[in-house]
Amino acid sequence: MTMTAMMVFSPVVVVRGAIKTTPKRDDPCRFETPSYPSVPGGGNARGFPSFLPKEIEDIKDPFARRLARRIERVPVENESSGGFIMSSCVRPSVVQSSGHPVVLLHCFDSSCLEWRCAHPLLEEAGLEVWAVDVLGWGFSDLEMRPSCGVSTKRNHLYQFWKSHMRRPMVLVGPSLGASVAIDFAVNHPEAVAKLVLINASVYTEGLGNLSTLPEVVAYAGVSILRSLPLRLYANMMSFHEISFSTRYDWTNVGRLHCLLPWWKESMVSFMKSGGYNVVDQIKQVKHDVLIVYAEHDKIIPKKLQVRLHCELPKAIIRQVPDCGHLLHVEKPRAVTKLIAGFASGACVS
Repeated sequence: MTMTAMMVFSPVVVVRGAIKTTPKRDDPCRFETPSYPSVPGGGNARGFPSFLPKEIEDIKDPFARRLARRIERVPVENESSGGFIMSSCVRPSVVQSSGHPVVLLHCFDSSCLEWRCAHPLLEEAGLEVWAVDVLGWGFSDLEMRPSCGVSTKRNHLYQFWKSHMRRPMVLVGPSLGASVAIDFAVNHPEAVAKLVLINASVYTEGLGNLSTLPEVVAYAGVSILRSLPLRLYANMMSFHEISFSTRYDWTNVGRLHCLLPWWKESMVSFMKSGGYNVVDQIKQVKHDVLIVYAEHDKIIPKKLQVRLHCELPKAIIRQVPDCGHLLHVEKPRAVTKLIAGFASGACVS
């Protein structure tokens, strides 16, 4: 598996027809981008968290900007050091006293900004929604350079749940996030009520030879993974029919977390851990599972979604038509309807 192959699981790929000149009511990410008031120094008056890279000011997508203003850091225990990691997330607008919180993970090398279109709709549906950055990705404070391998990612999510929820959750994992969700559910079944797996990438057996690369080579490869040209190329390879300006802006949304000073170290740490290999864990999942896949996903074949449905003992499967890999960006209303219905126990149509 090459770095380019790893790249396709990243949210820098955008969706076909994501922004058009005529807004459509059924898709919040199709509205035109508004202008923002300028302030001295070239910034704006929108109040972004100070820990976000300054390049957030250059993002045009109004939904990314809106969700970025809600990102905060909360303390999560780091068992290996005995201290705390200030971990990035978007808290729910309302914490409910009953019901299952919905916890949104993200794709490989991504952040909670991936949920910029669906998050507000999920909250409008009355759900308690947490968008959580997986350890090593996103906008957490990793100044102390903690290990960011598979086991530490799992433990970090568990400590996050233990500190801030303590109720079984509906865990939502898109693409490689589905591997994160399955690994977590098998190791901590008491923390999970249900799983939602979106365009699941669960049949890649780790990172192969990437985990044994010499450190200098690993750092060089990671630097390429962050590069704007490669991420733009990933967009062009995966989707079409969007303007270059939209592609460029959405690429910058997807790579924003890569600009933090500890991103390289956390990525190399993940590579050295061998990556996710959950093939043998799939049949151990005992929870109810909703599998959602896109009609025109060019990254994860439909046959793998069908295989996953067959191997999970308590799964249902639904297709979302006329969209690609990041269907929660391209078709947020359809995804919201499926997640909300599944979380509430209603029939999912």
